[in-house]
Amino acid sequence: MRIGSWNIAHIEAHWRELITDPRIDLALLQEAVPPPKGLVRETIPPPGVPWITAGADRRFCASIARLSDRITIRPIRTTPLPEARQDDFGVSLPGSIAACEVDDEDEGTIVVASVYGAWGWPIPWRRGGWIFADATVHRLISDLSVLVATQQGHKIIVAGDLNILYGHGEDGSDYWKARYETVFSRMEAIGLPFVGPQHPRGEQATPWPLELPAGSKNVPTFRTRKSDPTSATRQLDFVFASRDLVPRIQARALNKPPEWGPSDHCRIQIDLAERTQIAQ
Repeated sequence: MRIGSWNIAHIEAHWRELITDPRIDLALLQEAVPPPKGLVRETIPPPGVPWITAGADRRFCASIARLSDRITIRPIRTTPLPEARQDDFGVSLPGSIAACEVDDEDEGTIVVASVYGAWGWPIPWRRGGWIFADATVHRLISDLSVLVATQQGHKIIVAGDLNILYGHGEDGSDYWKARYETVFSRMEAIGLPFVGPQHPRGEQATPWPLELPAGSKNVPTFRTRKSDPTSATRQLDFVFASRDLVPRIQARALNKPPEWGPSDHCRIQIDLAERTQIAQ
């Protein structure tokens, strides 16, 4: 099974890029707006409902799209956390997560989630002069934990644009490095360790960013200037998976200039190998 993860920058035309690779079965999208009618087989959320993310004027959301007939999906309906009952999938920030069960002939059933680390800010507005996304991501982790029903044996893949950094902070800040590390440690603690993308599954930044530690395997997934390849210095997109799936997953950043695509984020390709391939 092949999965794509991509922040499409709330531009409808970017949906057409998804169907250029017929091998992709499922797309996990962030900053998504509804697709052109009839372009894809099935989406979460479905057409005809608001595609928004709560908390600000965000006319986009996390989404999942089924692109092939090799799989079937069953949406996991999200409910705003204050309204969620015992068996509901309560979400702290509606629109920041989309989830489903995927039935695959080889794999059986796995749970897949698209996640988006929405920006927040201090109160009063702009106090301190910064914005941050790790607060939203921690809420996502708390939400995702209800999908983990056992200590071992679950099969879950989570991917998306988290708007945080891995292994360092902005401009070398130890403060932000420490805050970001808590995201990855919490994900691993609930049973979903970070699986990439990391070099060599993606090109590294050239020239080397001053803020990036020597020896880092980070691969930039975001351009501050969409049309300028040299502005790609930071990795903001990440993939996590259940430990039982980790040996079979390859996550690759499609971040070379010819393959980047029209968004400010590059696409992430996630391949889940068959169990028989790993055994061989």
